[in-house]
Amino acid sequence: MSRQRTAALWIGWSGIFLGVTVLLVALRGQFDQAHVTLIYLLLVLLGSASAGRGLGILLAVTGFLLIDYLFQTPYGTLSVDKGLDWLVLLAFLVTAVVATQLLARAGAAAAAASERADEIDRLSSLGAETLSAGRAEDALAAITAVIRERTGVAECELVASDTVTAQDEKAMLLPLVAHGRVVGVLRLADPDGLHLDPPRVRFLHAISYYAALAIDRVRLVAAAEHAEALRQADRLKDAVLASVSHDLRTPLTTIKALARDIAEGGEERAAVIEQQADRLNRMVSDLLDLSRLDAGGVAVKPEVNTAEDLVGAALQQVSGMLQSREVRTDAVAASEIVAGRFDFVHSVRILTNLLENALKYSPPSTAIEVFISREDPFLVIGIADRGIGVPPQERERIFEPFYRPPSSPPDTGGAGLGLAIARRLATAQGGSLVHRDRAGGGSIFELRLPATALPDEAIRE
Repeated sequence: MSRQRTAALWIGWSGIFLGVTVLLVALRGQFDQAHVTLIYLLLVLLGSASAGRGLGILLAVTGFLLIDYLFQTPYGTLSVDKGLDWLVLLAFLVTAVVATQLLARAGAAAAAASERADEIDRLSSLGAETLSAGRAEDALAAITAVIRERTGVAECELVASDTVTAQDEKAMLLPLVAHGRVVGVLRLADPDGLHLDPPRVRFLHAISYYAALAIDRVRLVAAAEHAEALRQADRLKDAVLASVSHDLRTPLTTIKALARDIAEGGEERAAVIEQQADRLNRMVSDLLDLSRLDAGGVAVKPEVNTAEDLVGAALQQVSGMLQSREVRTDAVAASEIVAGRFDFVHSVRILTNLLENALKYSPPSTAIEVFISREDPFLVIGIADRGIGVPPQERERIFEPFYRPPSSPPDTGGAGLGLAIARRLATAQGGSLVHRDRAGGGSIFELRLPATALPDEAIRE
């Protein structure tokens, strides 16, 4: 309330009080003291409700004196004939003062409630406007502008939680929480110091939620844009690899045929050319298979097969690499035939890749171990080696195309596609391929394929 309006109310109610007093004095013989007391009490309440506690107390004290001076005998003196009349006067004063206090509190509570309702309306409008901004960065800019305007601070900054650094001790840092986690910090600073009254502090705490949502929106938009960029790059990479791999097939076939003709003429170096052409041809085949797997173009034909047959076929495929290397096969129960429903050709390729990987990365003096077991609803085939192992942070990355751990030898004869193809082939059959550490050092690659029971006639055979 402005000072001018307050002064006008004080003058107005003083005039009303004076006019009522003159009227009551003129009709003093027709009114009882109780009537005068009630009239003055009503004026005190009305004055207090319109102009505040100060005017109410002033009118109460004035009424107390006027009742004693003008309406109690002997008139014109501040004394009374009866002792009980003092009780009436004191009751009037106490009632008037208490009522004035209660009215003041009720008015303050109503004003606070109205102010908070206005704040809620403003914050709701602000939240709708900022969070519906076209760009997430525009929402952040709008919120910081509103905070500077409402609080009067010189510096206002919304900082993501992963970029928070040490700040000036004079600055105020308010954590921003969205969805139960801290996503950023609201930093306020002013060269003259921060002077925030309770309403402004309440405003900051209320708007901090919208600021947290805006920061989280920026993070989500950035993550979505990054993910979309990765998807676009991945699609482009697959298209390029598929095209290049397909186009390389013809020249590689020609090179291999020419190298074979030259070798028949006695040129020893032609064998090296043919060997390298075979190596490139395998890489091209892997690239084409990886593209087909990612595109879902590889057909899977699950059939009932035994794990022993699968392992035997894979060992036959890598027999040329074994030389003097020892491979141990261990089944959990020799009397039980472990069977599953899977694509035999694709599964042989998975185990072949795993066995080749174990032979490349483990010392020649150590044995490769193959474990066969059944853990319903899967059959489990594990390939264990005594190589250098895989660090925990690399366990998923080794299944990415072209990725090779930093600790791997510089040239192992591959392009880093074997494990990526093996995992995709396992997933396509409803199985999985994972890596875990081996006790005592080394790695274990576990292939899980859907298990099944053999038909009775197959068991009798």
